[in-house]
Amino acid sequence: MSLTEELQHSIDTKTKPLGALGQLEEIALQIGLIQQTVQPVITDPQIVVFVADHGIAATGLVNPYPQAVTAQMVLNFLHGGAAINVFTRQHGIGLQVVDAGVNYDFESLRLHGNAFTNAKINYGTKNFLVEDAMKASETLQAIVKGNEIVQKLARQGCNCIGFGEMGIGNTSSASLIMSAITGIPVEVCTGRGTGTNDEQLQKKIATLQEVFLKHRLEQYADKPIDLLTKIGGFEIAMMTGAYLQAEQERMIIVVDGFIATAALLLATKCNELILKNCIFAHTSGEQGHEKMLQYLHAKPLLNLGMRLGEGTGAALAIPIIQSAVLFLNRMASFTSAQVDGIL
Repeated sequence: MSLTEELQHSIDTKTKPLGALGQLEEIALQIGLIQQTVQPVITDPQIVVFVADHGIAATGLVNPYPQAVTAQMVLNFLHGGAAINVFTRQHGIGLQVVDAGVNYDFESLRLHGNAFTNAKINYGTKNFLVEDAMKASETLQAIVKGNEIVQKLARQGCNCIGFGEMGIGNTSSASLIMSAITGIPVEVCTGRGTGTNDEQLQKKIATLQEVFLKHRLEQYADKPIDLLTKIGGFEIAMMTGAYLQAEQERMIIVVDGFIATAALLLATKCNELILKNCIFAHTSGEQGHEKMLQYLHAKPLLNLGMRLGEGTGAALAIPIIQSAVLFLNRMASFTSAQVDGIL
């Protein structure tokens, strides 16, 4: 009997009707295959929030909030005041905040502890409306740093990980990445992001269409590193590297919202096998995310209209994933419970 058959037999012979636990049964099977065991476990689940600034944000063309909000939100994370802090505390999930490229010097604050990692590549990207967002060397440096952060967590015992992000202007990068890889027009991929009204949204779409044409982004559909260099962000590049390392570590990868999924698109262009490790947390309220999920043939767990980022969707999904593992390991079978298998 193959491992798949063993797992399916264990799931089917629990004291319930066939298929009665729905998507939980699919998750249990998937996790068993990721871990190559009929008794999978989740240990030390973590959310890693990658944060960086974007040069396009300083223009005011794609975002209503000033770039300074990015650094302010990092401090909010570290003081425990953000939604992701609330949800990770509630569910006993570890939280790491990573400065991938914020336009602020956090070192001057003498931050200490495991909650904050200084992985700054630069003080924000360049304005991709006029030049490449990053140097090619910076893109590769960010990817390697993402590898290292996940490798360290794996060595500490984490085998279930979700990635969040924060960075004023980063929905613009994500929209361009989505459009370049999927071939879906920019205007369909572009949503409101943070607090954008109708007039601002039209300006954002027009700006991103101009960027797409300037860099001829359609030619980078299968060139993820070059695409990142042109219009990416340090946090998106670092998250791409983190996804790739998580697959190598045979981790359960919990995919969050719009920007996290855009980074996953890039990662799949480097290694399409990564998808076998991915569980999709939710469908974001951000325009384009549902189409991105359809492109990946993904089946998200939740649909709460959320579009906050930070890894909040992943944090809410992890307890559901834990339930899938627990029923597989702890629920009685018809034989052990001495129940006739007639449900």
